[in-house]
Amino acid sequence: MQFLLHPSYCIPHPFPVLIDILTLFPKICEGALGETMMKRASDKGLAIFRVHNLRDWAAGKHRVTDDAPYGGGPGMVMKCEPIFDAVESLQAGSAVRPKVVLMSPGGRPLTQKIAAGYAREEHVIVVCGHYEGVDQRVVEHLIEDEISIGDYVLTNGAIAALVFADAVVRLIPGVLGDDGSAADDSFAQGLLEFPHYTRPVEFRGWRVPDVLLSGDHGAIARWRAEEAREKTRRIRPDLLRE
Repeated sequence: MQFLLHPSYCIPHPFPVLIDILTLFPKICEGALGETMMKRASDKGLAIFRVHNLRDWAAGKHRVTDDAPYGGGPGMVMKCEPIFDAVESLQAGSAVRPKVVLMSPGGRPLTQKIAAGYAREEHVIVVCGHYEGVDQRVVEHLIEDEISIGDYVLTNGAIAALVFADAVVRLIPGVLGDDGSAADDSFAQGLLEFPHYTRPVEFRGWRVPDVLLSGDHGAIARWRAEEAREKTRRIRPDLLRE
C-alpha cells in the first residue's frame, strides 16, 4: 500500500516523512493507515506510508521467513536473509539514508520525545518483529534503534508499528487541525494532560469547574497547570521524579 504525495499541496514541513513498514501481516497496517489522522497526513502530502510484505524478499517456493532457533527452545525465529534483502532494497531506492527501526519488546520505551525526533526524519524503515523475535545479526548489523511500546508482548510487531507511526506522524506540523494540540498532549511537557470539559455546563448534578467558565485566561492556565501536576502526582509520580 502506498499513499503518494499530491503535487498541489503546499507543505509547511520541509519534506514529507516516508515511513516504510516491513511486516508478515500487511493487511493489519493497511486499514489503520487509511483512517483519521494518518489519512489526513497522507492526503496533505505530509507523510507517505508504504507497507511491504516481508515474504516478497523470501526465497523458495514457500517464501519461508522463519526457522527453528539454534540451541533449541520453543517458537520460531525470523531469518536474516529476507530482512537484510528487504531493508537494503529500500535503502538503495532512497534519496537519503533511512533510519532503520525494529519494533521489539526488548527496545527502549517509546516516548513523546522519541516520537518528536522521528517526526523530523525524512525516511524511516520500520521492521516488525514476529514469533520469538529476529535473528540477533539483524539487530547488531542492520537495526539502528529498537523501540518498545510497553512492557508486554503482542502477537506481532505490526500493531506496535502502527502505534509508532501514529505517535510520530501526528507531530508533523500541519497534520493536526491545531498544531497547539500536540503541545498540550500528555507527556509533551513531562506531565499528564489536564482535564477537559464541554457542554452541557451541568450533567447529572456534576458541574464544569467555575474557573473554566470565567473567561479569565490567566486563571484558566493556572488551573490547568495545577490539575496536570496533581493528576501526574496521583497516577504517574515517576514522571515528576524524572
